[in-house]
Amino acid sequence: MTDLPLLSGVRVLRDVMIPMRDGVRLAADVYLPEDGEGCLPVLLERIPYDRRGTNHADRTAADPTPRSKPEIAAEFARGGYAYVLVDCRGRYGSEGVFTKYANEAEDGFDVMAWLVQQDWCDGRIGTLGLSYGAHVQAAAACLNPPGLKAMFMDSGGFFSAFHSGVRQGGAFELKQLTWAMKHARLSPLSQEDPARLAALNAEDVRDWMAVNPWRPGLTPLAAAPEYDAFIQDMWRRETFDDFWRAPDFCAAAHETEFTDAPMVFMSSWYDPYALSATDNYAHFSRSKIGPVKLVMGPWTHGQRSITFAGDVDFGHAASLDGHLAPDYLALRCAWFDRWLKGQAAPDYLEAPVSLFVMGGGSGRRTAEGRLDHGGHWRAEADWPLPGTAFTDFHLHADGGLSIEAASPGERVWRHDPAHPVPTIGGAMASGAPVMEAGGFDQREAPGLFGASVIGRALADRDDVVVFQTEPLEQALEVTGPITARLSVSSSALDTDLMVKLVDVYPPGPDYPEGYALNLTHGVLRLRFRDSFEAPRPLVPGEIYDVEIQLFPTSNLFAAGHRIRFDVASSNFPHFDVNPGTGAPAGEPGEAVVALNRIHVGPANPSRLVLPVIPPRGG
Repeated sequence: MTDLPLLSGVRVLRDVMIPMRDGVRLAADVYLPEDGEGCLPVLLERIPYDRRGTNHADRTAADPTPRSKPEIAAEFARGGYAYVLVDCRGRYGSEGVFTKYANEAEDGFDVMAWLVQQDWCDGRIGTLGLSYGAHVQAAAACLNPPGLKAMFMDSGGFFSAFHSGVRQGGAFELKQLTWAMKHARLSPLSQEDPARLAALNAEDVRDWMAVNPWRPGLTPLAAAPEYDAFIQDMWRRETFDDFWRAPDFCAAAHETEFTDAPMVFMSSWYDPYALSATDNYAHFSRSKIGPVKLVMGPWTHGQRSITFAGDVDFGHAASLDGHLAPDYLALRCAWFDRWLKGQAAPDYLEAPVSLFVMGGGSGRRTAEGRLDHGGHWRAEADWPLPGTAFTDFHLHADGGLSIEAASPGERVWRHDPAHPVPTIGGAMASGAPVMEAGGFDQREAPGLFGASVIGRALADRDDVVVFQTEPLEQALEVTGPITARLSVSSSALDTDLMVKLVDVYPPGPDYPEGYALNLTHGVLRLRFRDSFEAPRPLVPGEIYDVEIQLFPTSNLFAAGHRIRFDVASSNFPHFDVNPGTGAPAGEPGEAVVALNRIHVGPANPSRLVLPVIPPRGG
């Protein structure tokens, strides 16, 4: 664990051990104003990543050097707060054994119950944190803990981890493998055991991504059995049952008990928790006293102070800094000053929804080598946006996509589990070293994990079917939740539908072949077509009407661009590859090549439902 830096203007209560209900003690550092007396409002941040460490996202647009957790805590303390940083159980200074996502609701409740008893706490608690630091907030809020008066959840806070976060549409997110490999090495047990650490360091997760299923003890995590058990448990738990409805995983199942405190849900279009954020806002803004706010930027996971995501730049206005607020620290200070201290602080989030509309840039290559896609911030009254025109774009057998109804026909593709479609960007996190989040030209590039023909467009693969509009005569904005309603059949007992919304640039001086920019994705494992509680195999050849929820987005498709909808049966290594056997996850079997079809026409109106925003005056 990192030592505390020298900090002026604060006093620190170091290594405070907070007792949990089961006797485990969690390690905390408490930052107080140096000259402060009496009771103060408390800000609580719980993380598994070292309470004295540094997160790469804690930077500003003006200064790219990240600030450490203690430095940020000291800044809040100098502003009149008691700031409490706590290691999650089994991590760094805390006792117990860490199991990802487990115990966080009860531990959060117990920490807050302890805080309100301290003589430096005035009984008011605000919680804040990024990613896992947001998940633990939502988990604890399901139990309505004592003293909780305000929350700021950044890029996390599960609405339902089964539907978005650990699994999606029945498929398993393989970021859990890359995350587990990294943090098994960083765990206290590994740091204290050279042999265990050496065994973990000898493994390369890239060699294991295509192994499905993993067998107990025969994985790259075999030397860290608690992480190995976690991965295999999450992978095999493929039905939505009471396990997934627990507070640690599912705020949606605890809406009645969930706190009424003012709360902010902040995320971004290329973040794996974009759907969690918009779902959380849509539900809690209608059922809680709040107020409840939503912030959606164009970034990847937590990267609020930069202007690009992957290979795409959104312009100077894209960073939070100087646009929504002076910077991230000022934004949170104002929020907590308003709701914990009752001060007339700047109201940077006056509108219920603050979102960044991507698009409208020059389409040229920037000096840094990225596509200039552009964009702008906008304040909105609600999510989905009032006045949204949910519009059917019908799929046509010739590859067209239009508001006109289709004639009868079909599109066919062959899914070979041994040769999956490679992941090129998207809404993900913790993917290193095998996948990178963000926007990219949908083309196999050097260094891409799983690429087989360098330079080939995904649209040219025979296992990807593409539907696209004619070049748009005028710009069209798509902002909101997106749904695909498809009529499909397969030769296999099970297969996946992996869909993607793409903004297609025409050829230009810097991109002579055009540029196919991925915006958002959706997933459905077809044995879950009727129910996530009770999967059923397909009847080969039978046509099924299915619905796929894509991640939300906000994008202005410029005049001359095409709206494209890609369909495949794999998106690897973002998701595990469906072997087509119809067997439950974790059961070995011989993979099956599937011949899959989308059926179109009056009897099978396969369509993409886009949230079109009508042009606004002024």
